[in-house]
Amino acid sequence: MGRTLRYLFAMLCGALPALLLFFSLRPPRLRRLKQNGLCSPFHREAALALFWMYCGGAAVLGLTPRWVVRSLAGLPLGMPWNADSLPFFSPGNVNLVPFDTFSQSIYILVANVILFMPFGLYSALLWRGFGWKRALLAGGCITLFIEFCQLFIGRTFDIDDLMLNTLGVFCGFLLAPVVRRLCPRLAAKLLVFPITSS
Repeated sequence: MGRTLRYLFAMLCGALPALLLFFSLRPPRLRRLKQNGLCSPFHREAALALFWMYCGGAAVLGLTPRWVVRSLAGLPLGMPWNADSLPFFSPGNVNLVPFDTFSQSIYILVANVILFMPFGLYSALLWRGFGWKRALLAGGCITLFIEFCQLFIGRTFDIDDLMLNTLGVFCGFLLAPVVRRLCPRLAAKLLVFPITSS
């Protein structure tokens, strides 16, 4: 569990700047909604803020070199920042052999799925018309972008990561109907609604 908490701390380092960006972009977004006769309720705004924080944290884990992630994860343990002559940009590797990395720890495999579940869950709950085809397409495109970027930061474009991350987005999408069934009132408050004239 300590390992998971350290990675969550690393995610927090990306989540806080993402939250600041969310609040800086919020006023013009709300004005645009109002011009279109729509309102975003408090629960939706809170969910959007959490989604932005999640995206910022996921960006730190997926779009920075491994030494950055390890250094951030080690900070709570008092470990020094490990950046001695380590470049941010460096050529990565490519693994196009399916299931090649499945022999690694189960922790890594499960983490690759769970880390991307919020993309599918939040998208299905916050935006109307987000069906399973769109969930698969979004999951594939997001993961493909991350894997492509990893080629330039000394990491690996891995077909297994592409499959597992896309599966994670799809599993998150499949959780949305469960949330709607268990918490129908909350789910209704996560969507924009027309402004009614009083």
